[in-house]
Amino acid sequence: MFKVTQNGMNRLDIQLSGKLDTEEMKIALDELVCKSENIENGKMFYEIIDFHLPSIGAIVIKFSRLPSMFVLMKKFDRAAVLTDKTWLKKVSEFEGSLFPGLEIKAFNRDQKEEAEAWLSS
Repeated sequence: MFKVTQNGMNRLDIQLSGKLDTEEMKIALDELVCKSENIENGKMFYEIIDFHLPSIGAIVIKFSRLPSMFVLMKKFDRAAVLTDKTWLKKVSEFEGSLFPGLEIKAFNRDQKEEAEAWLSS
């Protein structure tokens, strides 16, 4: 499951759980692009629950859309990631280094208040 919810003018809340297949990845990326269309200096709040690696087809879709994802990510300044998986925290923060101007910070799932405070600071 990949669910994108607008939370105010410049924030998207994203819930990710389970395993994404090719079709779900296409839908998820389209929804992300659509809901971030009018965002400037945005914030993202990711909650990753029971995550499984996406299918090979889903990974191919994500890589095929990398140029448009770079454009999309320029609309955001910060992203907070809630997850209990250490490797996801490291990958998330590494991803932040790939997008100039975007700071990504990972938190444990029980640190929601801290993540919210950091995101809005």
